[in-house]
Amino acid sequence: MGGDSTVVGLDTHKVAIHVAMLLPGAIQPVQWQIANEPAAVRHLARKLRRAAEGEVRCCYEAGPCGYALQRQLEAAGVSCTVVAPSLIPVKPGERIKTDRRDARKLAELFRAGLLTAVAPPTAAEEAVRDLCRAREDAVEDRLRARHRLGKFLLRRGLIWRGGKKAWTQRYRDWVRGLRFEDAADQAVVATYLLAIEQVEERVRTLEGQLETVAQAEPYRERVGWLRCFRGIDTVTAVTLLAELHGFQRFTTPRALMAYLGLVPSEHSSGEAQHRGGITKAGNLHARRLLIEAAWHYRHPAPAPARATRTPARCGRPRATAPASPLQPAERARQDGQ
Repeated sequence: MGGDSTVVGLDTHKVAIHVAMLLPGAIQPVQWQIANEPAAVRHLARKLRRAAEGEVRCCYEAGPCGYALQRQLEAAGVSCTVVAPSLIPVKPGERIKTDRRDARKLAELFRAGLLTAVAPPTAAEEAVRDLCRAREDAVEDRLRARHRLGKFLLRRGLIWRGGKKAWTQRYRDWVRGLRFEDAADQAVVATYLLAIEQVEERVRTLEGQLETVAQAEPYRERVGWLRCFRGIDTVTAVTLLAELHGFQRFTTPRALMAYLGLVPSEHSSGEAQHRGGITKAGNLHARRLLIEAAWHYRHPAPAPARATRTPARCGRPRATAPASPLQPAERARQDGQ
């Protein structure tokens, strides 16, 4: 951070924003509070441009308020950076935390260059990402609804023995055919079944919307490329693209794996080296998808699947598309098998 620029730390909340402005060469910041409203943010941008010396640079922590403040300040002509809260340095002896202190700390660390910036998505990218996460929430609700019904039946001593898998059509017919002496039990089963049907319809609707997104630009070609890998289909491909919003942001595969928390943790000192499990830092949604997709590689794919998964069927052009960098490794693995 240059010494001739004005640095502003913003501690954001739903109701108010605490501002700490550090002028060039100043030690103590100028602090005040504003309402978290678009009109107040525009007034803040004008005030910063009038009172600041040199270039104005703002920063605030990524959190539940999202990227709305960053977009409002950028639209008003003020540079704003969203920083990763988990990578902010913390003093072990600090025992006092207030909003004013947090804003001042952000300004001081930002001027010292000790904060890690987060790449904010565009409004369109964030909309697709929220659509993918809404589907994940619906899938989780479906699992919970099924568990509630299954545990209720287990408490009544009713166990499905018509197959290894539950929630097949035979299982659903068996549940609907159950009759209870108590009307309350019958009402509970009917309520649970209705909740399951409703959440299943939500999942189908959201997956249909994701299919529509996958067929439109700018996702169509990239989804087709990702679908060429075993274990990745349309929903997984769209979710990965929405969560990462650009593979080109990472210069190396190692950087991508570090961002997703898929690199081993380490606690080494001197000659002693200790490495543990993966760090599990970064984007949880993308990491879960990649791990689940990797499970498909535990067993070799059948021959028909290899024959039918051609570039044309994956949705990418046959002649104009460049060779995937992972194809040689895939061919070597198949040759070894």
